[in-house]
Amino acid sequence: MKNRICILLLFILAGFYLGYSQSKEQAITLKTASGIIEGSMLIPSTPENPPVVLIIAGSGPTDRDGNNPFMKNNSLKMLAEGLAEKGIASLRYDKRGIGESKSAGLEESKLRFEHYVDDAKAWVELLAGDPKFSKIVVLGHSEGSLIGMIASQNKNVAQYISVAGVSDPAAKILKEQLKAQPAFVSELSNPILDQLEMGKQVDSVPPMLYSLFRPSVQPYMISWFQYDPKSELAKLKIPILIVQGTTDIQVDVSNATELSEANPKAKLELIEGMNHILKPAPADRNANIATYSMAELPLIDGLLERITSFIK
Repeated sequence: MKNRICILLLFILAGFYLGYSQSKEQAITLKTASGIIEGSMLIPSTPENPPVVLIIAGSGPTDRDGNNPFMKNNSLKMLAEGLAEKGIASLRYDKRGIGESKSAGLEESKLRFEHYVDDAKAWVELLAGDPKFSKIVVLGHSEGSLIGMIASQNKNVAQYISVAGVSDPAAKILKEQLKAQPAFVSELSNPILDQLEMGKQVDSVPPMLYSLFRPSVQPYMISWFQYDPKSELAKLKIPILIVQGTTDIQVDVSNATELSEANPKAKLELIEGMNHILKPAPADRNANIATYSMAELPLIDGLLERITSFIK
């Protein structure tokens, strides 16, 4: 009897691992006017018609896996793999100009925030044309949260998830961040930010602020500053999940609270001890940042369960 039980357990475990191994990751591309955007689609072996999550990465040179040239944490790759284990498909992609989508990048002076939004909308349309998916869920991380909530104002999107998203317009956030610098920095930068918020470029930029407000990046900032995350979230008429970690040193918990209050359809999930890259981390800044380069550190317990529960 004991041997039979052991054999039965082996078959059960083999079936479990076989099921996961049959999740298929395949390359997928999106054609745009400026070039090809490259992505990865991960499809679980079961169910036959799974929901699919469009995962949108955060700001800067962050690729589809959640990595950048300076740090590798594989957070978004782990998220996709974890969803596949729970029977949920996903599509994640390198933003234009990043990773394998580098050829789709534009000159800095020609890039606008709307390019990222339009790319996300195009991915939604591509997924909507595939009959194998039961519904489309958009998940945006960090800056991808704002991109995702705008792209979710589409009849083909069934649910929206914000992870570590900010609640204020970008200009306001920049002003708050610059307060940490000597007072004269804010005195010089605030008038520039005010002008950009009004849609006006600034010809004269102090040399010490040139890298932040260089003429070639100002058009992008103008396009970005016009969006208020709370206002955009309020436009959604679909179920919304707001996820935020309590040890995120980049985005404070108050952002998640304010976002959840912007739309009565929003559900707030605070995850104790989760940092900005979805990993377990202490509040100590140095120890927290150290996890950003720990590619093998798993996602924090409970994150996938809460996301899956919301989707299903």
